[in-house]
Amino acid sequence: MIATVISKNGIPIRLTDERWTHITEEHCELAGLRSDVLEAVTRPARVLAGGSGELLAAAELATGKFLVVVYRERQRDGFVITAFLTRRTAWLNRRKQLWP
Repeated sequence: MIATVISKNGIPIRLTDERWTHITEEHCELAGLRSDVLEAVTRPARVLAGGSGELLAAAELATGKFLVVVYRERQRDGFVITAFLTRRTAWLNRRKQLWP
């Protein structure tokens, strides 16, 4: 199954089963959070620039606990690369903020 949501830039972003399997194998704590991952792309607290053209959608799940979804946008579509949880936000604050 492929889930698709719309990013803040109005681009459809897909999350495939293959990518979801990869994410949950690497970050088992996200196993029940597929809808939260998709929600982070559509309603992030902020969107940051990645190091190689990717975007980072950051959403606060609990006080001081952030879900970061790494995705790439193309001209007409995009896709989720990975996602993870973090409490370490200093590295996020050093990135260029693209939204809001």
